Amino acid sequence: MNEFVATVVRGLGNGSIYALLALGFVIIYKSMRVISFAQPAFMMTGGVLVSYLVLEMNFFLAVVVALLLTALLGAGVERVALRPMIGKPVFVIAIITLGVDIVIRTVVNSFIGLDIRQMGDPWGLKQVKVLGVNVDQRHLATLVTTLVVVAALFAFYRWSRTGLAMRAASSDQEVAQAQGVSVGRVFSLSWALAAMLAGLAGVFLSTGIGLEQNLWLTALKALPVIILGGLDSLGGAVIAGLAIGVVEALVGSYGGNLSPVFGGDFFLVVPYLLMLLVLLLRPYGLFGTREVERI
Repeated sequence: MNEFVATVVRGLGNGSIYALLALGFVIIYKSMRVISFAQPAFMMTGGVLVSYLVLEMNFFLAVVVALLLTALLGAGVERVALRPMIGKPVFVIAIITLGVDIVIRTVVNSFIGLDIRQMGDPWGLKQVKVLGVNVDQRHLATLVTTLVVVAALFAFYRWSRTGLAMRAASSDQEVAQAQGVSVGRVFSLSWALAAMLAGLAGVFLSTGIGLEQNLWLTALKALPVIILGGLDSLGGAVIAGLAIGVVEALVGSYGGNLSPVFGGDFFLVVPYLLMLLVLLLRPYGLFGTREVERI
């Protein structure tokens, strides 16, 4: 039982990172109807900024400053690289986001270097007892922070004037624009929010273990999350992210019987197997909006 509880907490911690990344994908998709492949770059940017800022200031202040700078980068990318492409095929815009990701990560990697950069976080590999079980503090911090951020994000979309404008634009851009909503502003804010969430995911991904160039591969696990939860469902992204994190952790801990057949790293492909299963049975996701075509 102790091992089970520790495994679930670890899964929820990792799943929280997947959820933060997936939320960024969903926010951009809801506003522009395009999947942004630039999220890994924003994730690495947030982590790198904190690793440098923490040398001059408190860790928590460094995180706030880093996230604001990452948000500005996201808004700048939208304004410079994406805004001129409005009206172009979605495939073209998606390829541009892939190019943006490569360019930004190339620059960011030069600041990381070949060695692992420490984040200077207050948790490290420390553990704390939960229900009599030792669990990593960083996993608890990730989970709690994600829940707070998700609650704030939902409140923003539900009750703020800007959030209502973003919801209106995601439903029908032409109608929203006719009602005085600035669609361009919605696009910029969407990219800023997505970049900030990815940057926060990068910070928590690097706490305890440090930051290295290959960590961007973790962001790819957000793709199965948004497929499972639904491309246009914020709630689905959170639920699917936590679920995939827990399933991945459980398979990693208790899937030893599968190791002789599939190898010891079989748990790494579990999210993608779930993605394939959902695509076959429910291609719009568990919580996504089902597309209806009239003939």
